[in-house]
Amino acid sequence: MSASASDWVRRFAVEHREVRGQLVRLGPAWLALREHSDYPEPVRALLGEAVAATVLLASTLKFEGELTLQLQGDGAVRLLVAQCTHDFRVRAVARFERERLAEDFATLAGQGSIAVTIESGRLQSRYQGVVPIDGDSLASSLEHYFENSEQLPTRVRLAADAAGAAGLLVQRLPQHGGVGADVASAAAAREAEAWETYETAARALADIGADELLLRPVEELLQRAVPGLDLRMFDTQAVSFGCRCSRERVTGMLRSLGAEEVRSIVAEQGAVTVTCEFCQKPWRFDAVDVSRLFSAAADLPPGSSAVEVTLTPEIGRAHV
Repeated sequence: MSASASDWVRRFAVEHREVRGQLVRLGPAWLALREHSDYPEPVRALLGEAVAATVLLASTLKFEGELTLQLQGDGAVRLLVAQCTHDFRVRAVARFERERLAEDFATLAGQGSIAVTIESGRLQSRYQGVVPIDGDSLASSLEHYFENSEQLPTRVRLAADAAGAAGLLVQRLPQHGGVGADVASAAAAREAEAWETYETAARALADIGADELLLRPVEELLQRAVPGLDLRMFDTQAVSFGCRCSRERVTGMLRSLGAEEVRSIVAEQGAVTVTCEFCQKPWRFDAVDVSRLFSAAADLPPGSSAVEVTLTPEIGRAHV
């Protein structure tokens, strides 16, 4: 994928204008995220856009914790959850009805809502913004989110294919002016320039094709968005796939189910296998493991098969 073969997000700002933006490109991280999943092309594309969107959203914030984008509606994709931590580790999952799949966003998403949840581990705080699914794309729904939840004029462009995912966001920031006639006049002129810059960028984003967003050199994309203006580029930040499931988390979940229930599954099936819904990694516990888990001897018959317990992601967190 040449320019998009690495995983990164980069912020930029237009000098002397209250306009900023972020650009994200994912390659290996996107492949690793889907390594054990088999999504049909329309679902895969929507999931890739959602992953790119979570990175863009996280890069606009200063926080320590996790940002979750959840789409839930009555369309073919009943639930989609994408998560990004403050250090840009991503994971995602989608549930869908295969027989209802189509190419258009309206059919995939249906009517429902998009929730953006930010959880800060250090402060143990939680913020959530919810907007209706709106427009003909995930990008337009996110623009609606920024307009309503952040009061920031924002344009978003998203794209994803089998090899990569990408996103570009441009925002018009509020202007902070002073007092006095001369100051007010200068502020008005600067305000007009900032709006012109933002509107030019918004039109440019609408004309950028998916292939261009995924593959075209970054400098070309940004010069198309803000032609003839100086850009201040910030440091590139690495993005990676990172699922937080672990044997310790699964052990805690099994203990919460109770010894009687877990032992009954092992007695019937020979083992209990907990599969992380995000990365599809199976965590298998046999009779010996369960005996150690509950610190008691277990008189269990041998078995050769395992039962799978699929974990369900909630808004803002997953069970493992």
